[in-house]
Amino acid sequence: MKKLRLGVNIDHVATIRNARGSNYPDPTDAAKLAFGAGADGITAHLREDRRHILEKDVARIKSEVNLPLNLEMAATIEMRKIALKYSPNAICLVPENRLELTTEGGLDVINNYNFLRDYIAPLKDVGCRISIFLAADKEQIDAALDIGATTIELHTGMYCDFHYDKNFKEKEVEFEKLKQMAKYGVVRGLEVHAGHGLTLETVGPIAGIMDIEELNIGHSLISDSIFVGIDSAIRRMREKMEEGRHDLASLR
Repeated sequence: MKKLRLGVNIDHVATIRNARGSNYPDPTDAAKLAFGAGADGITAHLREDRRHILEKDVARIKSEVNLPLNLEMAATIEMRKIALKYSPNAICLVPENRLELTTEGGLDVINNYNFLRDYIAPLKDVGCRISIFLAADKEQIDAALDIGATTIELHTGMYCDFHYDKNFKEKEVEFEKLKQMAKYGVVRGLEVHAGHGLTLETVGPIAGIMDIEELNIGHSLISDSIFVGIDSAIRRMREKMEEGRHDLASLR
């Protein structure tokens, strides 16, 4: 059974720093602690409005942290220049709206097909793996593959929202979609990741989807770290992920 990787998103360490305009807490320090706690990678979303991660954070994490860097970003010319400058291990293209509190849905590849196909070509040329953040939708997965993506990240936000709204019927429907589209992505030759809104309460079933190779988790880890420390928060999340994966494997 392949190990499920954990990518730790350190955006909200920077959110706290920026709230006071100080130099601390430092997201690079958080990334180093994540490495010590067993994270498999670091995810950072450099937004156009710079509400949390800054370019200097990308530079320091890339140079000082011995983990693959997954740079989340909108498909803008400015962001591509920055990505080409630092050549992160992976780039995850996400939709971005300046008025949103967080990423609200998957990228619409179908209606931006030509632009995105041309946009990612220089990034692939320098060796960046290209991931697209998507809703669990077959046509969008097909389009992501066609433009040259190697990876998709399935948006688990709706699944988590249904859980906390206690809308368990819709939660099961969304879970089944995620499960089927993860399988479909693998059949089409894509690597499948998942993330958004995952917590200790919701991560188990998603971790149990065997076609998913990596989960990217941030907000809940940084929130939990306020009470238990980042090392303990990551280790507890890892335990829940492994429980979810082994529980499903034992049913096979």
